[in-house]
Amino acid sequence: MADLSLFDPNAVGNPNNNLFGLPFSEDDARLVILPVPWEVTVSYGAGTSRAAEHVFKCSKQVDLFDTDGHFGWRQGFYMRDIDRKILMKSDYLRKEAELYIDYISRGESVEKNKFMCKSLKEINEGSAMMNQWVYEHSKALLAKDKLVGLLGGDHSTVLGFMMALGEKHGPFGVLQIDSHCDLRKGYEHFTYSHASVMYNALQEIPALQKLVQIGIRDFCEEEWELITNSNGRVVTYLDKQLKERQYEGETWKQITDEIVSQLPEKVYLSFDIDGLDRKSSPNTGTPVIGGFETEQVFYILKKINQSGRKLIGFDLVEIGVGQTDWDSNVGAHILWRLCNLFIQNQSN
Repeated sequence: MADLSLFDPNAVGNPNNNLFGLPFSEDDARLVILPVPWEVTVSYGAGTSRAAEHVFKCSKQVDLFDTDGHFGWRQGFYMRDIDRKILMKSDYLRKEAELYIDYISRGESVEKNKFMCKSLKEINEGSAMMNQWVYEHSKALLAKDKLVGLLGGDHSTVLGFMMALGEKHGPFGVLQIDSHCDLRKGYEHFTYSHASVMYNALQEIPALQKLVQIGIRDFCEEEWELITNSNGRVVTYLDKQLKERQYEGETWKQITDEIVSQLPEKVYLSFDIDGLDRKSSPNTGTPVIGGFETEQVFYILKKINQSGRKLIGFDLVEIGVGQTDWDSNVGAHILWRLCNLFIQNQSN
């Protein structure tokens, strides 16, 4: 472990230290954050491929005392360097995808355009490569008994991580905080679209027993049919339904207890920041009116910890990059709370 005898948690964040200004190496850290700078298939706003580096910078301003965390940071948090090859591949394929999306949005046939056929093939192959990269890197960390969190990038980045977790932990469930279901099959003909990540997870990860989605408020008929025909494998709490239940007298505790009861013993948290009210992340790629306050989400996570369920990993994705650092500042504070709650969960 790192020597903390000379580390002052009340001092200004040392720019030479790692995430949150902490003096840990990867070997010393119990929890490693894997950044994935990827946003090839995003269909509206862009910028999230560079979110991790902005969050890292803002993390140096986060105070290290957390009343919910019990000094979990002393066990070590560390974020790996941004892989520039992945970022460059994302940038290149993003330009291809923008041309492709513009083309199909005008009702043109892909089959009649060889350039578009080639672009689609390259994008799908690149996304498969990214999934494999995430799988291999997260699997290697898990093999060293590290706790792992993933920092996106868009939501498609998490599939390989969930695959690795399923292999290590066996049957598990996903708690998805999101404004979208992400259950579209091959959205825009992109096999691994950010809008298809949970569909792909249900199809490709045998260990994924159950998907519980909360805060959903933008979805299509195809997704709703998948949910209603899933025989309970997918349970979706719409944002409007959650709010109506509160308007009619139910407490957030009552609703939270019900949500937690839907989860199996082992839980993976998938946190798309657009699940929050947009004031928290105004530059997220696909914003939708409505959403949670941050403390509503953390209350659910605290109740998961109190229930005795085991958190096996988490992601934080779709953070935007705007003209100010507000999005990355919010992202850094959310990441801090997630790390502490994850460490606390392991002690229960």
